[in-house]
Amino acid sequence: MKITVLSKDEILRNIKEGKIELTPFKIDNVGPTSIDLTLGNKFRVFRKVRKIFHITEDLNFEEVTKVIVVKNDDYLLLMPGELVHGITKEKIRLSEDLAGWIEGRSRFARIGLMIHVTAGLVQPCCNNKQVLEISNMSPMPIALYPGTKICQIVLERIEGNAKYEGRFKDQISP
Repeated sequence: MKITVLSKDEILRNIKEGKIELTPFKIDNVGPTSIDLTLGNKFRVFRKVRKIFHITEDLNFEEVTKVIVVKNDDYLLLMPGELVHGITKEKIRLSEDLAGWIEGRSRFARIGLMIHVTAGLVQPCCNNKQVLEISNMSPMPIALYPGTKICQIVLERIEGNAKYEGRFKDQISP
């Protein structure tokens, strides 16, 4: 079996068969080979820390970050060079034979907004909201609004079946 990116028709067929679940789901968000995802209103921001943070397998990112909630009619101001973790409004569940990739949208990349830095893979059997590693690479402040179609997921069929059982498998907060 070859790894295959799903087309719109295949995405809709897999949704109908229950192999892909998005909550909430809007059919208008399904494109030719991806589904647009919207930005939620919770963000994990970095505290101002002046100590060395050691990168080890048992690190606890909560020691140097905090979660804030932005009202739906408000925005989060992201300064040049700043990174925050956002989260999708949609909760995504995939079957054992599907995986996905989070990708930014071209309209936002053109002004220097990056949606993920390193963790774009959506694992088989996920049942969670997707954390977005949002960074501002532009020279100007950027306002992030909850509800914006901020990124997209590209779905693919995998060879065989797999199941992610890692520590973030049920995440609903950044």
